[in-house]
Amino acid sequence: MTTPVSPDGPPSAGPQVPERDPWAPPATEDAAVSTPAPPYPAPTWDRRPTNGMPIAALVLGLVGMVLGLFIVLFWLSWLPALLAVIFGGVGLSQVRAGRATSKGMALAGVVTGILGLVMAAAGVFTVVIVKEAVDDARREVKEVTDEASRKAEAAEKEAAAAEKARHLTFGQSYAFGDGLKVTVAKPEPFTPDAFASGHAEGNKAFQVTITVENTGSNRASITTGLPDVNDADGASTQLVIDGSGRQKVLDGYLLPGRKAVGVYAFSLPPGAADRMEVEFTPDVAKWDDAYWSGPTS
Repeated sequence: MTTPVSPDGPPSAGPQVPERDPWAPPATEDAAVSTPAPPYPAPTWDRRPTNGMPIAALVLGLVGMVLGLFIVLFWLSWLPALLAVIFGGVGLSQVRAGRATSKGMALAGVVTGILGLVMAAAGVFTVVIVKEAVDDARREVKEVTDEASRKAEAAEKEAAAAEKARHLTFGQSYAFGDGLKVTVAKPEPFTPDAFASGHAEGNKAFQVTITVENTGSNRASITTGLPDVNDADGASTQLVIDGSGRQKVLDGYLLPGRKAVGVYAFSLPPGAADRMEVEFTPDVAKWDDAYWSGPTS
């Protein structure tokens, strides 16, 4: 079967219609109108450089340095100083990237931050050194105080021992300086003569015998006062002087290896205690008295 052909010939080709995407939305009349070009170029929004980080770095660096100057606040300076170094580094990187322009501020912030950290470290080091010095001084003071206390305690014990050693019973000997050794015998009853002075009738009279021996190698001086004699209650006695010649006072010089004997008589009231104490020293200018005590009967 054949298709009939028109006598006028084959049909002429019509206007060419562009091929259309079947999935595209239908075209409108406005779409066919072209958009005119703008008379000036479209604006571009560029980011302007900022100097926030460099300024913050410089301010924090200065704060860190100022705090480092004060003894009380130096321990706070490390934080703003550290932040100044960090912010300064960020600021320098922004300057290199063109986002900041204050390179000098950023660099100054880094420098002041480093100085602040150095000042903080120096402050800590100084505090440690001072603390060690104070501790050493305290230890030295404590050692000196303890040593002084020990010496004072030893001196007190020595003085107490010396004081105790100077209290003897009758018949014992006590060594003074210059090699002088003194012995006080037990008091003996003494009968004054009719012309005695210092003894009242009814009193009790006693004779005290004191022996001084020079055990040294040099001549020794004996410069004594009278022995001080009391009863156990502290009542003083009266020196008895008579014409019997039995009393002898110690005085003068004593050669090495020699002895000197002094005899003294004392009168006690009738109510005196039955114990007596004799206080004596061979040289009142050099040595303290020693004490001899004991019963009188």
